[in-house]
Amino acid sequence: MSQNSSALDPAFIERQRASLIQLRNALRAAAQSDEDEEAGIQQESAGDPREYEDDAQKLANLELAGNRVVRDARRLSQVERSLEKLKEGSYGLSDLSGKPIPRERLEAVPEAICTFEEQEQAERSGR
Repeated sequence: MSQNSSALDPAFIERQRASLIQLRNALRAAAQSDEDEEAGIQQESAGDPREYEDDAQKLANLELAGNRVVRDARRLSQVERSLEKLKEGSYGLSDLSGKPIPRERLEAVPEAICTFEEQEQAERSGR
């Protein structure tokens, strides 16, 4: 077991696992909903004569939502990694440095895979 595992009690680990699974399901459902909506718009546009301005508006809204989709995909990846870390016994340790991630951060962001400082530095450097 990792050094941080002893700092995170089994009840906390199980709550985090449940939160991560719930979050994963919600992110997957949101992604599927976005895909279904886009497919529906494209299907509607394929047949009958339509007001193309309406379709353009719908597609523009989907494009604006694209940023959310990208962010959600990144978050889903972190959720999946956090669930792997739970299985490995390394949950709560940074993937970048191996340093413990504070419990408060894990409670606020269960999918955290690095410390807040490491995340800020990665975001500043464009990673």
